[in-house]
Order: sequence, then C-alpha cells, then structure tokens
Amino acid sequence: MWFRVFTTFLSFIAGACSGLKVVVPSHTVHGIRGQALYLPVHYGFHTPASDIQIIWLFERPHTMPKYLLGSVNKSVVPDLEYQHKFTMMPPNASLLINPLQFTDEGNYIVKVNIQGNGTVSASQKIQVTVDDPVTKPVVQTQPSSGAVEYVGNMTLTCLVEGGTRLVYQWLKNGRPVHTSSTNSFSLQNNSLHIVPVTKEDIGNYSCLVKNPISEMESDIIMPTIYYGPYGLQVNSDKGLKVGEVFTVDIGEAILFDCSADSYPPNTYSWIRRTDNVTYVIKHGPHLEVASEKIAQKTTDYMCCAYNNVTGRRDETHFTIIITSVGECDIKGRDPNETQMHNSFPLLLFYTCVEEIIIVGLFIYSKKLFPELTKPWFLRVKERKPKE
Repeated sequence: MWFRVFTTFLSFIAGACSGLKVVVPSHTVHGIRGQALYLPVHYGFHTPASDIQIIWLFERPHTMPKYLLGSVNKSVVPDLEYQHKFTMMPPNASLLINPLQFTDEGNYIVKVNIQGNGTVSASQKIQVTVDDPVTKPVVQTQPSSGAVEYVGNMTLTCLVEGGTRLVYQWLKNGRPVHTSSTNSFSLQNNSLHIVPVTKEDIGNYSCLVKNPISEMESDIIMPTIYYGPYGLQVNSDKGLKVGEVFTVDIGEAILFDCSADSYPPNTYSWIRRTDNVTYVIKHGPHLEVASEKIAQKTTDYMCCAYNNVTGRRDETHFTIIITSVGECDIKGRDPNETQMHNSFPLLLFYTCVEEIIIVGLFIYSKKLFPELTKPWFLRVKERKPKE
C-alpha cells in the first residue's frame, strides 16, 4: 500500500493541482544539534473533502527519498525505524523532529492529498541544516610583545573551540577589515596578517564568528605597535613666537614644553649654545628659562626627542631674544604710572615696531646666510654646563 502511495507521490512532486495550496514559512530551516526542530506547514483547499492524507519523506543528496510517516485524517502510520523521532498531529501537517542530529540534515518533502470530487494534491520541500552553536572566540597576537612600525610584522589569530560551518570576519574599531597592501588573510579568514605594521594599524581589533544558527564576537584587543617620534615641536606659556623665534621680556621666567607623538614616550634633552659652545642643560619634556640669567640677548636652543624602542630621534631648534620692555599689550602697563597716561600708546607702538623689526631681521639674516641654520648641534660635542 505505502509503496503505491510513494510511487504516486514521486510522479506528482513536480507540481501542484489547482484547488489546494501548501505553504511553508521558509524553504531552508537551520537547526541546532541536540534540540528539537519544528517544521511548520499550512495548507488550504476549496473543495469538499472526505479524506485528508499527509505524507513526509526525507532525502539526502544523490539518494532516493525515504518514507518517514504519513496519516489519513487523524490516523498516523510511522515508519517503525523513526517512530520515536518524528511526530505529527493530523490534520495539522507540521512535523516535529526531536532530537536533531547531524544525520538528519537533508531535504524534507511534505505532500498533502485531498479526496472529495476526485483527488487534488500539492507538495513542498524544506531543506534542513544542522549545526553546533559558535562558542566565544579568543584572539591571539604574534608577537605578543608588539612590533616596531615599518620593521616588524604582526599576525592576529582567531581561535574557536565549538561550532560548525564557521565564517570569520575581522573588525577594527567596529568596522570590517579589508585586504590592502599591508593586510592579508588566511584561507579561512581566521588569521589576519599585517606586513609591515604602521602607526595607522593601531586600533581596537575583534574577531566576529558566525554560522547559520549563531554568532559570537571576541573581546577587543589593541595590538602593541611602537612608533615615532612624529611632529616634534616646542611651545611656551609666555612670550611672542614668530617662526622659530621666541621674544621674552627681560626679568621674565618662561616655561618651554617639548612634545612629539611617540610610543613608548620619548626621552627629551635640552641643549643650549653659548659662545659657539653647546651644553646639555636638562633632560625631560620641560625647560624653565629665567631671562635675567641669560648673558646674551640672543641665545639658541634645541630640543632632542629619542624613542629607545624604535631607535628613531628627532630635533628642533629655536632662538630666544631678550627684550628690555614688556609685552606689546596695552593691558600690561602699570596703572600707577599716571604721568605717562597720554604718551604710553605711542611708546607702546614704537616698542612693538622695534621688536618686530628685530625678529624680522633675525629671520631674514638666517635665510640670507644659510650657514647660520646648519645643525651646529651635531658638529659640536655635548659638554656639561659650567658651574
């Protein structure tokens, strides 16, 4: 009997007759191994029915379909081999698979026959996949101690203990990482190679792993990349700065700050030139200069930055010019000097003009005589400051 039903079904599987419609929410359903899987089926017809027959078959690629169970009205006839695994509650055509195993992956075919004034039939096919959920991935970095930009290479590897049909994706600062001149991936995308590393590769990296039933993202890591120094510059809290020249009032103390972008942080050295002789006067990022202790009206200085991991250094030099009058600021005048109230703006104007001319002549002389701008600090050996 069931052989005849099976033969009739195979001859009809190519299409459906009018008057009966079988609907499944999805033609592909992803299941979790060890859990129950429900395959919902809905059907409707417009003709009187004396009998409703439902048949479920299972097929794997390149094999003939196997009978699982069937029903006529409310009577269910299972295949004895699968009677405890598959459940159906007719006239509901939906199928319950419990528990789901890897061997249950394949195509499930449902056919509904309605007998009334003749027999109408319709069928649907559902593909079922079976997977294990993804466990949380862990990212390992090689070398773990970090790498020097333009010299070292780095590999990030994504490790996952559980899960099937894994798909890997690398994220940097929450955005996908793409192949570039320095970035490449392993065959399965579970490793990211950066050759060589640069400062631009610094960021928050994570590995996102997916499969049809789940996805998990690793904790964020920030690989250690050593770089710099870059953008070395000297700034001060007081004085007038024009190019590489600072104009300072006599008797005023000025604090200089030397900074550059670097990892690990730079070590800094301050060098002064006096009477064509250079001195290392201090180590560290800050230097305080008391103008009244400077013997010359114009004194040259240099700040050197050194990264002891990358082995790179940078330097910048500047000049301090000591002036004998206060800053060019009308708010800086002494309110007690009321006798100069009327003449002060004119005096201030001439003072500012004088300072601008001095600074301008100094800068112009360096352009006119290039030898003045040669790196004299490198030609003269460092000496300790005189007592």
